Amino acid sequence: MIAVRIKVYGLVQGVGFRYCTKILADRLKIAGIVRNEADGSVYIEAQGPSIAVQEFIARVKLSPSPSGRVEKADVSLIAPNPDYQKFRVTY
Repeated sequence: MIAVRIKVYGLVQGVGFRYCTKILADRLKIAGIVRNEADGSVYIEAQGPSIAVQEFIARVKLSPSPSGRVEKADVSLIAPNPDYQKFRVTY
């Protein structure tokens, strides 16, 4: 299992990005969170099997929302969070 933090920049708020990210995470059996940030970016923590997390990262970079546009995604490894049992949209 690996865990990552992703900060996504671009047209990622007001376009269903968080909810499409949750659908993607649920399909890939990824646990974690996604939330909007005050600076207009989206913050994600995701954890799961390595291959699933790598697929998740690749698809987030392409924008899971058809109306969204990702200009930049900063990805870093973090320690897995045992509290994450499913993927949630937070506020």
